Formats: sequence, C-alpha cells, structure tokens
Amino acid sequence: MAAQPEGTPCWADAMFSDVEGAKSFYGAVLGWTFGEASSEYGNYTQAYANGKAVAAVVPPMPGQEGQSAWCLYFASPDAAATATKIRDNGGEVLMEPMRVGDFGTMALARDPAGAAFGVWQAGVHEGFEARNVPGAYCWAEVFTRDPARTDAFLGAVFPYRAKQVEDDAVDFRIFDLGADAVLGRMRMGDEFPPEIPSYVNVYFTVEDCDAAVKTATERGAVLRFGPMSSPFGRFAALSDPQGAAFSVIDVTTTEGELPKLREV
Repeated sequence: MAAQPEGTPCWADAMFSDVEGAKSFYGAVLGWTFGEASSEYGNYTQAYANGKAVAAVVPPMPGQEGQSAWCLYFASPDAAATATKIRDNGGEVLMEPMRVGDFGTMALARDPAGAAFGVWQAGVHEGFEARNVPGAYCWAEVFTRDPARTDAFLGAVFPYRAKQVEDDAVDFRIFDLGADAVLGRMRMGDEFPPEIPSYVNVYFTVEDCDAAVKTATERGAVLRFGPMSSPFGRFAALSDPQGAAFSVIDVTTTEGELPKLREV
C-alpha cells in the first residue's frame, strides 16, 4: 500500500482514561480486536477489523486527561511544511511534528474555528489498512461554527477542490481529491449547544446501523442523532461512554437521491 495522497484522511485514534473500557465498548459495537499495547509509545494499542489495522486507542499522557475525542489524521508528504501552512492560514499547531520511530511523523493542530486534527507523514505505518468495510473508517465531516474560515483554511492547507450542496436547508460542502470525495464540512446550527466546540466527526462502517446503535446504547453510549436513512447509507451519531463523538453508517442501506452539487 502506497502512502496516501496529501489531504487524504489516513488514520484515527483516541485517548481514553479507561482504555480497557474503550476496548470492550468498541469491540462490541464495531467488532474490533486489539493488538498488544506498545509501552515504548505510551501504551498505544492498535484496533483491527478482520485482521486489518483500522484505528488505535491510547491512555492520556500526564497532564492531558480530559474529554475523550477521536482525532482524524490527514496525510502529508512533509509534516513540517504542512505545519507551516497551518500557521500561515490562521490555524494553530498544538504539537510540533514529531517522529514516531520508523512509523512516521505526526503533528497535532487546530483549524481557525477550533476543530482539532492530526497530520501524518507516513513511514512504515501508512494508515488505514481497510476502509468502507464493517469496523473500518468510512467518512468524516468537520462540524464548524465558522464555515467561511474553515473552508478557506482547508483549501489553503490541502489540495482540495470544493463542491457545495445545493440545499437551502443545510450548509454542507464536500472536498475532493482528484475524482474522490474525501471530507465533508457541516455548519453547526442552533441545534448544537454553544458549549460544544467545532470538531471532526468520524464515521465507522457497520453491517446494520440500528443493531450497532442498540449495542452501543446498551453499553452506555448516548444517541445524538438518527438512525436516519440517506443516499449515502443509514447512519447515526453517538457519544461513547467516555464522551467521544463518532458516527456509524451502513453504506449498503441507501435511500433517496444524491444531492445536487456545484463547484465553488
């Protein structure tokens, strides 16, 4: 597998104060199995779907305890150069590019509207080993209170082309790399409490959305939205028992017509 094109969502991980609880929850909901914790790298533990690496969980480092959240990483051929572009376009570099053994180089950042994300320059670890299959990453959306700043930032940092959904009821944009749609952007409306900051929402694929929601809520998750059918699949938004937001989607159950898009 070759390193992903610049700007491709390529990996996801999350810090959990209760790592064993997170493993039990996501094992039940997404069918994940887990590798050995790497003590050399802060007990970083990879998650697998049918033997393919799809995500990771890790305990917080001292001083970083707090709200659990999924972090989505975007591929970069040069993490240092991407960090410079992030700063030059109004973003904040939260963690300078750091080499992680021979796995690659990572950085953490925040866009001008406050959504946190990661940057990954691949070494031997090139990212997701599977996508769009049960248990694996499928899609992500940046939920933002300031779409104009987020749109300008994303387009300046990564080589995206943007298309706007033509729908007066929703402000939604899709970012493409080549012929592939790789990221969505949703304006946060009044339905989001003001204390919820801008964030990146990660979707994981499931065989049956309703069954996944039932399992998740029985194990302490909070259902935030859905399940709802769409042209892209049947999906729902959840917060896991430790507060990390994520979504599940069954891409085989679709309903309705695809939205009309215009290039912007």
